[in-house]
Amino acid sequence: MEFTPHERCVGLVRRQVHRTLTRWGCGEDDVDTAVLVCSELATNAVRYAYVPHQNFEVRVGVTGKECLVEVSDVSDTPPRAVEPGLDAEHGRGLLLVAALAEGVGHRERTPVGKTVWARLLLNGSLS
Repeated sequence: MEFTPHERCVGLVRRQVHRTLTRWGCGEDDVDTAVLVCSELATNAVRYAYVPHQNFEVRVGVTGKECLVEVSDVSDTPPRAVEPGLDAEHGRGLLLVAALAEGVGHRERTPVGKTVWARLLLNGSLS
């Protein structure tokens, strides 16, 4: 799925991922976790990798009991988790993703940019 790099599109990412994983028969808790992870990664793509007129992409895939979430943008800057202050309103997204995922990473994207991914273990049933 491809999205315009505006904060209002993060809600659209959540709805599309929810709809897709529900249609594929993923359990409600698994869908909620994947939606949260996609939301955090999409927010980072909008906030930290914004380039006018350059969309970001979201991919989700389910194989067996795993869900792979990928968010691609045009920035070459790798994601970096920070330790936010107690009063900070932002900065916990990657920490949250790492806590929810079985694995997290990033890779170069051709022709430009990067893809940030998270591998989630599914606990619910697939229809």
